[in-house]
Amino acid sequence: MTYRSRFSALLLPFALLASTPHVEQPLEVVMSPAEQELRSLLATYETSLNAGDAARIEQLYAEDGVFMPAGFPTASGRSAVRGAYDAVFANIRIAIHFTVDELTVKGDVAYARTHSAGTATVVATGASGPEANRELFIFSRGANGWKIARYMFNKES
Repeated sequence: MTYRSRFSALLLPFALLASTPHVEQPLEVVMSPAEQELRSLLATYETSLNAGDAARIEQLYAEDGVFMPAGFPTASGRSAVRGAYDAVFANIRIAIHFTVDELTVKGDVAYARTHSAGTATVVATGASGPEANRELFIFSRGANGWKIARYMFNKES
């Protein structure tokens, strides 16, 4: 066996390894307890919104929580937030799903950037159509856990 053939024989296993396709294993996403709690809060908000449950939504907000709906006055404080949601649900029924695009936790403050899609139905007429928004939630953690501190949404133009 010549030097060249011995060298080729040594390289053969490496060549075979290099030509074998590499299959990426899906990354397991590990969420912190805070991220899990916030995703649970968002899921509860979605369920409550779809049920038209202003009383439950009120409890998800901090005492000084602020709701800033597109095209409507800002509601500051839990009772004003409750009134704003009562007004919304008196006029429309919502069936939407939120998708979390970004969730960041920094100590006792967190924010989530989301988008939602579904339908809205006008209570008075029964007319319904697509509903889609982008949202920004700011959360604060206090003695009673994570709450919505600020929430606003708007439509993409």
